[in-house]
Amino acid sequence: MEKKIYVIGHRNPDTDSIASAIAYAGLKKRLGVENVSPAMAGTPNPQTRYVLERLGIDPPEYLTDVHPKVNHVLSRPPITARPDLTLKEALELFHRHSVRVLPVVDERDFPIGIVSLLKLSEKYLVAGSNSSRTIEASLAGLAACLQGTFLAGNPDFQVEKLHLFIGAMLEESFSTRIEGFDPSSLLIMTGDRRSIQEAAIERRVRLLVITGGLGVDEDLVDRARKNGVSILSTSFDTATAAGLAKLAPPLSQFVEKKFSRIGISEPFEHLRVRLVQGGESAVIAVEEDGTLAGIATKSSLLTPVPFALILVDHNELGQAVPGAESVEILEVIDHHKLGNPGTSLPIAFMTSPVGSTCTVVASLYRERGVCPEKNMAALLLAGILSDTVILRSATTTDRDREMVVWLEEIAGLDHRVFGREIFTACSGFAPHPSPEEAIRSDFKHFAVGTTHIGVGQVEVVGFDEFHGLKEDLRSALKRIRSEERLPLAGLMVTDIYTETTLFLVEGMNQIAHVMGYPQLEPHLYELKGVMSRKKQLIPHLLKVLTSL
Repeated sequence: MEKKIYVIGHRNPDTDSIASAIAYAGLKKRLGVENVSPAMAGTPNPQTRYVLERLGIDPPEYLTDVHPKVNHVLSRPPITARPDLTLKEALELFHRHSVRVLPVVDERDFPIGIVSLLKLSEKYLVAGSNSSRTIEASLAGLAACLQGTFLAGNPDFQVEKLHLFIGAMLEESFSTRIEGFDPSSLLIMTGDRRSIQEAAIERRVRLLVITGGLGVDEDLVDRARKNGVSILSTSFDTATAAGLAKLAPPLSQFVEKKFSRIGISEPFEHLRVRLVQGGESAVIAVEEDGTLAGIATKSSLLTPVPFALILVDHNELGQAVPGAESVEILEVIDHHKLGNPGTSLPIAFMTSPVGSTCTVVASLYRERGVCPEKNMAALLLAGILSDTVILRSATTTDRDREMVVWLEEIAGLDHRVFGREIFTACSGFAPHPSPEEAIRSDFKHFAVGTTHIGVGQVEVVGFDEFHGLKEDLRSALKRIRSEERLPLAGLMVTDIYTETTLFLVEGMNQIAHVMGYPQLEPHLYELKGVMSRKKQLIPHLLKVLTSL
């Protein structure tokens, strides 16, 4: 089965992250890759929702995590057995489907146990391990295994304990052999020996099996009916019939009723622990309602996960969708500093020092000779304008400007007008349900050696709204800092028209002495000319923190 490929941006996705995922998945499809879809690792912020609605584009699939689940390694539908199958029928299932373990289910498909071919052979089929004459089976089960026809009696389904004797001797010797056994527990197997047949019927044995397809005189059949003796005729010879009779017991006698169970939505790692460290030979996987979903063995651990990722607008696992470290990463397309994980195989890795990942994706469209559809060009344009703050950010490059000119012509939009619409419609704090959600909507983590900090950013038109919410925002930063165990949590409030940022900080108060920007009041700094978190604030902060 061909893997599903998800093109996905970072957690707390912004417009550039979601737009580049949608656009790159679209490019891959245009180039003939059918099994690719865009995805997002978080809910869209108000600006992104506005852009998608404005352009009539559906949000991509929301993946809360991509940890491989038990469900991803199960073969569907599972091969199952019912407890009333004969051992012969169960062995045929093992052989026909090349399986080593069979889950046994009841009539509602709830698992009641497992049967292992290895344990079955150790317990029952190894030479000399089952030399007893005793067979616990029903007459119906014996008839099924022997492919026989009842000449007298009926195919009773009740399991009985029977003692098997072969009538291949003189009647006197035979009678001596079965002395001491309750006739109602005797299963006599013979060919066309009338004397043996007659002796068995006279003693009122439970079942007389006539082998080789040979006949029984009608007077003996009548006598058997009168004496309550069942007669079964089979075409198999006596030696074969005796072997098959021992495969007539129901599977319920061999079911291991103690078994390990796991839900299909549990992490794949839980299954690995059970099978490798727990020493389980097989684990039953169940659906949410408890019915059987499948069975997993150690070979299931080698089953490839049925999806892979292409990361856009990030290359660090700390920013990736949870579980990305457990999934194959096929490509990375980004415009940030490198912090990428190692991979087991070479992958396509494209990063460029431009203002937006959408700039890189737009360049790929043009390089491949693919003209984006009008709404896709507008989406790419929105991603560039958002990340570069309408080409005003310090991260803006000539390549960003070049792509904007190309895209606005295809989209039929003026980038200045379109950019103002995007920021005016969704700037500030009002579009967010709460101050904390405003901070978290674009909150990213950064590392300084072993120290991790977090910084959010909100674009505004004027600072009036911010000053009214300042104390609430600071309280929200305190909660975020505490919950995420960060020594420092900050919020950039960037006025896109004055190109000034107010930086609200919680934690590490000692930075005030080395910050290098005016401190308007405790915890608040004015950063004139600073609009880019990535290119301006974070490099400066890293330098400041290193000096402490």
